Amino acid sequence: MSATRRHRDGRGVNDARRRLLAGGAGALLPLRGAHGAGLVDARLWPAIDYSRITLEHERALRFSHFMVRDGPPLRLVVDLEDVEPSPRLRELLGRVAADDPYVAGVRVGQHRPGVLRLVIELKEDVRPEVFALLPVGPYKHRLVLDLRPVNPPDPLLRLLREQEMRLPSGERRDEMALLREIQRAEAERAAPAPRPGGRGAQRPVTIAIDAGHGGEDPGAIGAFGTREKDVTLAIARRLRALLESDRGMRVLLTRDGDYFVPLRERVAQARRVRADLFVSVHADAWIRPDARGSSVYALSERGASSTAAAWLARRENDADAIGGINLGAHDAQIAQVLLDLSTTAQINHSLRFGAAVLRELARVNSLHKPRVEQAGFAVLRAPDIPSILVETAFISNLEEELRLGDEGYQQRVAAAIGDGIRRHLAQHPPGALG
Repeated sequence: MSATRRHRDGRGVNDARRRLLAGGAGALLPLRGAHGAGLVDARLWPAIDYSRITLEHERALRFSHFMVRDGPPLRLVVDLEDVEPSPRLRELLGRVAADDPYVAGVRVGQHRPGVLRLVIELKEDVRPEVFALLPVGPYKHRLVLDLRPVNPPDPLLRLLREQEMRLPSGERRDEMALLREIQRAEAERAAPAPRPGGRGAQRPVTIAIDAGHGGEDPGAIGAFGTREKDVTLAIARRLRALLESDRGMRVLLTRDGDYFVPLRERVAQARRVRADLFVSVHADAWIRPDARGSSVYALSERGASSTAAAWLARRENDADAIGGINLGAHDAQIAQVLLDLSTTAQINHSLRFGAAVLRELARVNSLHKPRVEQAGFAVLRAPDIPSILVETAFISNLEEELRLGDEGYQQRVAAAIGDGIRRHLAQHPPGALG
């Protein structure tokens, strides 16, 4: 080869490399076989607060990532070492929905021998959290890409917007009116809320409804394949509709789709919207298939009220490990402060609240225990909000699993919880804990 040709070919390679870098991985080589193994699965979970991409592999993945902000579009680039192209990864490309809040598209290609490059095109600037998870539950090694917006949506503004969208068009307010209501809510937090349906309301009663599990965390799964995360979301949505029929109430769902929300974020959402009550909806499972009935739980400062309650709390608190949280992204000291702030007053109020709901649940199902149980549920640790966890039925019981999948039963359970909320508010209007 002549020196002139070597110079020309070398310049071409360098030019291609410069174009690749300048384009932020916009150009990808055709997919070819590599020496590594293919992915077990690739999943996309779009949500209001963030979008998540999960890559599951037989072994721990070696990776690097960087943001490219010279767009549009903005891109997150992830390089995976010793990973072969696989049908699962190609399927991910077609899973991006037009209404995904943050992901515009996904491309994949061979960046260089032995390195597969994933390019995620974004609709707005994000703070990417890319982290690995060890095998747990049904999952092998996972690489998680959480795409969290630089300017996250405010839970209170989101709640008000969603409530407006469910009103007739002639009754909806504009953005400025919603912002003024937020300002009023900030100023009126200390004011007592009215009894539902009462006159002269200073502010609406706010109820936070938490549909347990979601996304990577399916919760308990029944023998017929019924997933706890689907049942809890269905009941939570029905409960929201029933409560919002009372114009003196507004309702926050901590999740309104199939995605994962860490336990501490569920609590934080409820506190941000200044919820007066918090209800976490679940469907119980037990090692014995004959266990049945509905239960209500409150927080405990001194250990669980029974062995079963302690076991259940451990299982529910494992949701973060199964759903997947980035421990390095959270301030452990702040989290511990939140745990330490739970008060005796909050627990006592929660027990009264739970008793009202349990009384109504007895009208639609047998009770597993005749009183409110207590255990250290992480999702009940809002220091200033009476909080309960409702186990609607045992999904591990064949008969109750079928009932949980029945829309009529879901509606009756939602109505019972709603009646319990109204009963409690009538006897204990929101205000100071005690």
